[in-house]
Amino acid sequence: MMNHRIYLVTGAAGNLGGSVCRALLEKGERVRALVLPDDPTERYLPKEVEIVHGDLLDVPSLEAFFRTEEKDEVYVIHCAALVWEKMEMNPKVRAVNVDGTANILDQCLKHRVRKLVYVGSTGAIPELPAGQKIREVDRFLPADGLVGCYSVTKAEAAQLVLDAVRSHPELDAVIVLPSGICGPKDYAFNSVTGMIQQFVQGKMRMGLEGSFSIADVRDLADGVIAACDKGRRGESYILTGETVTMNDMFREISNAAGLSAKSYILSEELARMAVKALAAVSRVTGKDPLLSEFNIHMLSRNNEYDCSKAERELGFRCRPFSESIRDTVRWLREEGFLQAPEKAEVIEISPAAVLSLLLKKLAPTR
Repeated sequence: MMNHRIYLVTGAAGNLGGSVCRALLEKGERVRALVLPDDPTERYLPKEVEIVHGDLLDVPSLEAFFRTEEKDEVYVIHCAALVWEKMEMNPKVRAVNVDGTANILDQCLKHRVRKLVYVGSTGAIPELPAGQKIREVDRFLPADGLVGCYSVTKAEAAQLVLDAVRSHPELDAVIVLPSGICGPKDYAFNSVTGMIQQFVQGKMRMGLEGSFSIADVRDLADGVIAACDKGRRGESYILTGETVTMNDMFREISNAAGLSAKSYILSEELARMAVKALAAVSRVTGKDPLLSEFNIHMLSRNNEYDCSKAERELGFRCRPFSESIRDTVRWLREEGFLQAPEKAEVIEISPAAVLSLLLKKLAPTR
């Protein structure tokens, strides 16, 4: 019997979207991807993916993306978002993350899709006091203690999805909430992949005190796809892996790359001193500072999440963090993105030297 199911994936040129496309193809599914015109990472998508060039804010291009045959059973996976790692609001980020999601919802209702899976963020859930695990919520309130433009806009978008489900009985939609993402085939080079590359090449051996929650992109892709069939209408699911520290990150990268490189972890107090100094330098140079209050907040906050609901209902599982780092380092090398030092580098840095190095990095040049 012919399979008339088709998956429409936004954000397909990103790490998660691309992994979703590849995983669907491995299952023998038909996949159509929405890709920004002239996106350089488009060439890394498998040739079997049908590509439609468009933009979340360009409604005519979305019409073309959603246009299918009458017999098709349409599943939409909305991965696209604009990440903004700063405190202050950015109108473009809000337009893409919130207005873009509203446009996707309009198209889903107009074309009567079988199901929508919206990829949100654990950052859209209010933080709980240290020691308490953060769980799914039944309402996303952007003003409820959320910090940073990205978290606020992802909460607004998630609430749009819930409101649409409650207002339109014909719409079946679920929300998945990934944490930080790592793993191979990240041709868009997110912050974790960039950190791994810089660490192995000896360009970055300093980190911040604190922890973060992270999951392998391949496991996240499986969780997103499982939500298409198993996710309950109007429900949300946290998809996370281990909670790790920067020390854990540096150790696993060193192990995977065969390095013997010591690093230095900035205490929160020293990091805040550096932020003030770097902000002053940034005002002179016009360059974004290497360190911000947002970075400190994200590592110092409670990053413990409970993904038992996704494990129970979606069959979600996440591989060990060490395996993700190992596979990412191997992929970077295979693709020629790494040129590791011939000799293992050992670095000893004092707190004063760290602050001096940070200042020197962005000092104005004559």
